[in-house]
Amino acid sequence: MLLGAIFAGLFYFATVVFLVGVGARIARYARIPAPLVIPTTPAPTTHAGVCARMFREVVFFESLFKGSKWSWLFGWLFHFGMLIVIAQHLRYFTQPVWSWVMLIQWIGSYASFAMFVGLGGLWARRVLVDRIRYISAPSDHLMLALLLAITGSGLLMKHVAHTDIVLLKAFALGLITLSWQPLPNDLVLLAHLSLVIILMLIFPFSKLLHAPGVFFSPTRNMRDNPREHRHVASWAKDLPKSADSADGA
Repeated sequence: MLLGAIFAGLFYFATVVFLVGVGARIARYARIPAPLVIPTTPAPTTHAGVCARMFREVVFFESLFKGSKWSWLFGWLFHFGMLIVIAQHLRYFTQPVWSWVMLIQWIGSYASFAMFVGLGGLWARRVLVDRIRYISAPSDHLMLALLLAITGSGLLMKHVAHTDIVLLKAFALGLITLSWQPLPNDLVLLAHLSLVIILMLIFPFSKLLHAPGVFFSPTRNMRDNPREHRHVASWAKDLPKSADSADGA
């Protein structure tokens, strides 16, 4: 019971850090002014076109596909696999389990392997490609190592060192209902959960913030219409007309 209480407290703390940190970063992104129209051309000229472009960017990684096919392949494998794995994990936090979560359980193992292969390819790219290795910081390698360790420990529990799923689900449901339950005393499971907690703690301060940040990128979320409409940043709309005229002069 003590082990369950310790990990429950760590998860609550990590969740607060994650939510507050990511929320603060998103609020900061939203406040940053965009004084110029700088979409990467060719760019759409309508709001519908911008929405379609953002959809292709978020779902299909359009710009990455144009830049590097290998990076796109490994990046898409990792992100798609991670999406399925996270959705699959909802079975531990819901009772009864949602029907659509049950439907995707069969693909979970394949998604985990896709996630692992994608991460391995992205790390190999940072080591083997000269121009990528040159701009890679130690934190980039450490982040990939952390994600690989999380994925690898999950695969290990799935296929080699099985854990008590019933007890684990009771612990997960207890986190939701604030009723702490015992946690299986399984070394691989404890390592897996510890790594997840570390990821949640460092996420708001890492490059992983590109996940929400892509929606605030002016190169993607702006219309290419400077000829039709004069773009005035929100912070400049309240300037006195004299100051505005002086700047234009």
